[in-house]
Amino acid sequence: MTTNPSSAARQGQEALGVRLRELRKEAGLTGRALADLTGQHFTRVSKIEHGVQPPTDNDILAWCHACNAEDQIPDLTATLRAVESAYLEFRRQSRAGMKRVLGAHTLALYEQTSVFRIYEHNAIPGLFQTADYTAAMLSFWIDFLETPNDLDEAVAVRMERQRVLYQRGKRFVVVLEEQALRTWFGDAVTQAGQLDRLLAVMSLPNVSVGIIPLMIERPAVASTGFWIFDDLLIALETPTASIEVTRPQEIELYARMFDRLQVSAVYGPEARALIGRTIDQLGQ
Repeated sequence: MTTNPSSAARQGQEALGVRLRELRKEAGLTGRALADLTGQHFTRVSKIEHGVQPPTDNDILAWCHACNAEDQIPDLTATLRAVESAYLEFRRQSRAGMKRVLGAHTLALYEQTSVFRIYEHNAIPGLFQTADYTAAMLSFWIDFLETPNDLDEAVAVRMERQRVLYQRGKRFVVVLEEQALRTWFGDAVTQAGQLDRLLAVMSLPNVSVGIIPLMIERPAVASTGFWIFDDLLIALETPTASIEVTRPQEIELYARMFDRLQVSAVYGPEARALIGRTIDQLGQ
């Protein structure tokens, strides 16, 4: 974990400690009894349970064996990975320029992923962006994060990732809010070009794009955009950080949210007509 002790890293560590304490109590063990069974000092058990000290992989294995909770090992181990490395500070990464601010969105991960499920609420997904749209978006972040101005290199890195769209065996299932069509990055010409590009990408046989219209009754509202890489990783971004979720139970929740968002979306000719109307309005 790269954030300071008062950050989400500490909160995640504390939450993991709470889960381990619950396992101990469910097993009817005191802290001293668990310490004896796992071969450690009881004060260390207390520090782990209160989020003062992170557990190791071996701690989780021994803890679960002592509590007869071996079925919890995969989920707890995934949570530990999230606490250790999933919260990446943009400002730290961006010291070398925006080309380094990728979070989970690396070419290597894109190459490994077979099914992308993408939900965006206020921007067109990076895989579908034009160079002008990407440049306009990154120009804001370069100014906001006060990073070195490596705009051309940063755009090139993001354009390079788009080659996965044309690789065999990959599927892209996308849900956009209509607001994503209407949020400008750059001027009207840039936005119109981006929407034209979106229409072109929608014609690819391995791409499905649904759009949730504004002002409709709906069964779910998501608080932020997120990407699901197969069923292994969730990636989402805040203004200052990229967050990666690997805990199986959380991945399942994001997948359930994605399914509910899909219910509200329109597809095919109806989605294309919605994009077309937005393009027409740009010229007015």
